[in-house]
This record gives sequence, C-alpha cells and structure tokens, in this order.
Amino acid sequence: MVGEVVSASLLLEDVMRSARLMRRLVRCAAPLVVFASTALAQRDGGQPDSLYTRQHYDKAEYMVPMRDGVKLYTIVYTPKDTSQAWPFMLLRTPYSIPPYALTDYKRVLGPSPEFDRDGYIFVYQDARGKFRSEGTFRVMNPYKPEKHGPKDVDESSDNYDTIGWLLGNIKHNNGRVGQWGISYPGWQTVMGMIAAHPALKASSPQSSPSDMYVGDDFHHNGAFRFMYTFNWLSGNARPRGAATTDRPKPFDYGTTDAYSFFLNVGTVGRINELYFHDQVPTWNDFLQHPNYDAYWKDQNALKDMKGVTHPVLNVTGWFDQEDFYGPMSIYYAIEKQNPKNQSTLVVGPWNHGGWGAGGGDSLGPVKFDSPTGDYFRTEVQLPFFQRYLKDKQVKPLAEAVVFESGTNVWKTYDSWPPKAAVKKELYLHAGGKLSFTPPAEAGAAAYDSYVDDPAHPVPYTQEKRPTQGFLWMVEDQWFASTRPDVLTYETEPLTENVTVAGPVLAKMRVSTSGTDADFIVKLVDVFPGDRGRAGGDQRMRDYQMLVGAEVFRAKYRHSYSTPEPMVPDQVTPLEWDLRDKNHTFQKGHRIMVQVQSTWFPLIDRNPHQFMDIYAAKPSDFKKATQRIYRSATQPSHLELLVLP
Repeated sequence: MVGEVVSASLLLEDVMRSARLMRRLVRCAAPLVVFASTALAQRDGGQPDSLYTRQHYDKAEYMVPMRDGVKLYTIVYTPKDTSQAWPFMLLRTPYSIPPYALTDYKRVLGPSPEFDRDGYIFVYQDARGKFRSEGTFRVMNPYKPEKHGPKDVDESSDNYDTIGWLLGNIKHNNGRVGQWGISYPGWQTVMGMIAAHPALKASSPQSSPSDMYVGDDFHHNGAFRFMYTFNWLSGNARPRGAATTDRPKPFDYGTTDAYSFFLNVGTVGRINELYFHDQVPTWNDFLQHPNYDAYWKDQNALKDMKGVTHPVLNVTGWFDQEDFYGPMSIYYAIEKQNPKNQSTLVVGPWNHGGWGAGGGDSLGPVKFDSPTGDYFRTEVQLPFFQRYLKDKQVKPLAEAVVFESGTNVWKTYDSWPPKAAVKKELYLHAGGKLSFTPPAEAGAAAYDSYVDDPAHPVPYTQEKRPTQGFLWMVEDQWFASTRPDVLTYETEPLTENVTVAGPVLAKMRVSTSGTDADFIVKLVDVFPGDRGRAGGDQRMRDYQMLVGAEVFRAKYRHSYSTPEPMVPDQVTPLEWDLRDKNHTFQKGHRIMVQVQSTWFPLIDRNPHQFMDIYAAKPSDFKKATQRIYRSATQPSHLELLVLP
C-alpha cells in the first residue's frame, strides 16, 4: 500500500523538487493563482519540466467541503489554454501533495510527463486528516454502504464529493474525470470506483491492496508482516496535532540490521511498550484483532466491487513486495461481478510502484532487456486515459498486458489466465528431487524433516538494512538453501522452456511436533552454472532467482476467523496460493522449490503453540520438528498453469 512509492509525480518530485515554506494560509473562498515566470523557473533551477508546467498551467489551492462539513485541502493545475474544455485527472493521497507554496510548481503533472503535454486539469488532494486537510485520518477507513447521516463518510464519499465540487467550480472542464494512484492512493482510487460519481469515466488503481488480512500489507494468510507493519504505522498512523505540511520523520532504528533489531524486541506484543507508548492506536487495534473478524472483513474491498461499470486499468508488478494480492484479486473480482466492464490487467517486471518512474529494465542483477516502465507509461497508461477522457482514436488495450519474465517479452491475452494454459503438478521427491512425475514411494517414512527454532529464524534476505526494501523479491536464495532448517528440491536441467502463466498453488502434506506452525514455500529459477563462461552476466552463474513465495499459518487452514490447533505429528493437508506468475524457466535452467518455517523479520515468529501469538511471552517460543511428506499417498506438490 503504502509503502515507499506514492505516485509517479511524487516519486519524481522527491528527487527533483526544492521545498519551500508555505507562504500563506489556505482560504476556502477565492483561489490564489500564481502565473508562471522565467524568473521563478530560474529560482528553482530552471528544470525543463518545471518551466513547461509554469508556462502552460495555472496553480490554485482550495478547501473543498465534504458532506459532513470537513474541508479537504486541494491543489488544482489548470491549462492556460482556455480555448477548449479539459478532463480532470484526480489523485487523492495521505502522503502529501508538495509543493504547497503557490509560487512552486510540480515539475511533472499527472502520472508521467506525457500527460502534461496532452493537457488535463490536474487535481491533487490531501486525504482527510492528513497534512493541510481537516478531519481525522483512519487507516483503511472501510466503505459504508448504508449512509444514514452526514457523518457517515468514507473514501468513497470523499471522492464523490470532491468530483461534484470540481465540476461546479473549476471552469473549462469537459465533464469527465479520470483518477489514478499507486499503493495507498491506489486503494483510494478503488474506493472512488465504488458507488462512483457519474462523471468518473476512467480509473487506474495501481498496486492497491484489497484485503489486509489475507494477502496485502499487514498480513499474508493470517501471518503478521512484522517489520513492514511496524515501519509503516510508525510513520503514517500517529495522530497528528495541528495541520502541517511536514512529512513524518522515519523511525530511527539505531542500526542497519533489522534482523537483530526485531529479534531483540522479542515479541510483537512488546512493541507498544518499547516504542509506541500508545501513540500509534492502529497498532493496538491490530493486536486486538488477531483473527479475521469484522474489523478486517469490513476493510475488504472485494465485497464492494459490484457496480463498477466504468473502464479500469489495473496495474501491478510481478515482484511487488507489498501489494500483489490486492491488484490481482481486484481484477478477478471486477471480472466476476461486472462481466461487461472494460477492465484491463497490466503486470510488468516491477517492484511496488516501479513503473511510476525510471526505465524498469532491471531489478538488482536481474535484467529485463528493455525499458519496461517507458513502454507502460507511453503505450498503455496514456492511451487508456486518452481513449476514455478525450475520445481519442487509440488502439484498444487487450484484456491482459503482461510481461513474461525469463524470456523478457510483453504478451497480450484476451483473458487471464491465458485460456491455453494447462494444469500441471510439480512433485517433491526423495533426495531433494523435483519432477512433474508423481512420487511412487510408499510408507509412513516418506518425508523430509527439519527443526525450526524461533531463536534462530531463517532470514528473508541477505541485505543488511533497517527497512524491508524490495530486492529480496528476486534475490539469490542460495543463502537460504544452505541452512539445515530449509528443505530444497530441484529438477534436472530443463530440456525445453517451461512457461508458468497463472496462479501457483502449494498443496503440501505436513506435520509439526507442536500445535501450530508456519510454512513458507518458495518457487525459484536456478540459472546454469556455465552462464558466465558462455559470456553472460557472471553474477547470474548458479543464481537462485526467487520467482514467488508465500507463507501460511497452519491454524488458519480451515478458517481465518476460527483458528484450530494442529494435532502434533499428524499428517495434515495445507493448501495456499503463491499468487499468479508469468515466468519462463528456460531450457538448461532448473526449477527449485524451497520449504521453511520462518521468514524473519518479514513475518513474525510462530511459537509453535496454539495461542494468540500477539500475547505470547518469550518463554512461549519452542523448537518444533516439521515434516514434509512426499509419498504416493501423501504427495506434496505445486499446482501450476503451464503454457503448451
């Protein structure tokens, strides 16, 4: 959601803008307009983009009233050319909308510089309770379908009221509105799609979460995303005092070693005592709702997707470290509940928001052979909004525009997953083997085991950094494969390409000596050992590239709402989704699967006892022996969709 990427323009601005103090108080009456000048452009460095926006746009600020009387701070950039009517491009965000001074201009308006030249009325708004907007901010304020009074407000109603005000108060508009946002602003875009204003004609939610318990920022399959939740709430969920344009200061970890920092904390329950001191009420809310109860269900956006009738461009990255479940589940929900909707799914080889700025031609040492970000911004995103906001005759987008990693090519399909994809099972075998052939071994001893020790959890990355980052999403997994508490299985070198296109399901048969456990399954592409000698990148020789991974907390195997203890040492089927992939394991590569029970501090530790883990004491954490079964009658395998 949330995270380290806000929107394309804000990303660029963080790099290029020179901040200035607010020059005057915001007034709700007449807008304050400052016209461009060469002198002002020179003062901030005379950057070409800044000069262009000053020359072609006027900037004004407003306090826009909502139905409950709260006013939201809004900046509007309108084209100086008044010879025609322009559509709106709206972004609402809790991350601030700098520069706030009317004498300062954004160097890039809209999702990318191409929009500046194309001409739109660009609208930026501080979310309720953030920065210069009035009201109180609530993390993931859920949609309220039944509104009985003026105080029943949510992001959907704030979006609706904002659009209504813009149509009536900003001149030279053509009556059409488009909206976009990445991460939390992406979720606000989704909320604007629900019970939408009739003038909303095109939406592009990008990396939006949908369900914070099942698969997005704060939990995955009931397991708590410890370090990320701590970091984001510490900076974004503290109640504010007076309205301010100052961004929250990042938490000072006092170290670059997150693994040691969180291990020394001991338990999730100690965070408030040690660091938050009741100044982050949302953290306490989370800990009071360890299971999937009404608190989390109300926030689930998927239940509210019915009635989304305007075109939607749903965007994410295969290597999104925060919100990949969200965009995919939103796409599936729209398709199911609104079959006539003109919805397009776009997935590129990006981390969270990585398409917003930059070339997008690599992640760490993994190369994608082309500027994928440029392609998306010019060939997909801009034409989408041109088509529905300006009636430009551009080529319609395919149902799915997806990048195929491995072969590094863009593909288009008339459905996702592709209709041609066929189901195949990839089985775990004795001796660390992996094969599409089912195991023939029989007997109760057909399993592999390891001891999981919460005092020495498996790290999620080799990087030494205080916050989560994103390179771990494609990181070489050799560091994990050498540990005794990680099981590794791999195929023989492939004799032909294997292209996975669609959901990847883990169907495991497991047991634990405790009464609860976590299981993490990772899908890995192992590069050939002779790649360096063949003239390729030496860094990729024997590289174990992470393609996908997911955790499952075993007590939620039947219900996220009603957890059940595991029966010690009893074979138990667990099935969970490793999420969609579109990746080719090339000829000569190997496919690897790794299985482990800790992924720290990405995921909090499981004490291996059936209990409320948030209330666990250090003495509650025990070692456990985990078994992964691979017999003919108890096979563990991945279920893949493979293109012929």
